[in-house]
Amino acid sequence: MTTATYITLARILLIPVFVGFAAYYARSVRIHEPDENLRIAAIAIFAIAALSDLVDGWVARRFNQCSRLGAILDPLADKLLLLAAVITLSFSDWPARLPLWFIIVVLTREVLSIAGAFLVDHVAGKVSIQPHWTGKAATALLITTAGCSMIGWDNVVVWMAAIACIFTFTSGGIYIAGAVQQINAGENKQIPS
Repeated sequence: MTTATYITLARILLIPVFVGFAAYYARSVRIHEPDENLRIAAIAIFAIAALSDLVDGWVARRFNQCSRLGAILDPLADKLLLLAAVITLSFSDWPARLPLWFIIVVLTREVLSIAGAFLVDHVAGKVSIQPHWTGKAATALLITTAGCSMIGWDNVVVWMAAIACIFTFTSGGIYIAGAVQQINAGENKQIPS
């Protein structure tokens, strides 16, 4: 356990707190008594959780605290935070709305990335995910889009969502190519020579 890993764990623990404040805010909207303090608290916790991703990455690199556990937990925390925000904004009474196509892209991305990792692991015997800058940019843009939606910047949301989707498709292609290489390498190892 490193300091960077503790920061990542704290980010994961902030997710249910964010969902709680967001759900209570949605409830206050539903009964026509919006409590802006709950909205501000939800946005602040979401922002802290999102920014902690930068902090734990910086700490891991700066103090040479990269670990296998951190490499697993960090992208997991990103996925959980993104999914929590998208699901909360989509299926509650938040006034902010994300475009349906954005929600579909986010959910499809996460399902395919998890399924792809299991497939590669099953076929190749081991999955090696090398983070690519386009994937990191896609995640940052997707989370930023959700944040802009919570703030209520509807005009910005559509543009951010479009840019995020471009990076999502680009990184998806890069990761698929890497998965195919790993599967081919795994199958070649299994073929007797």
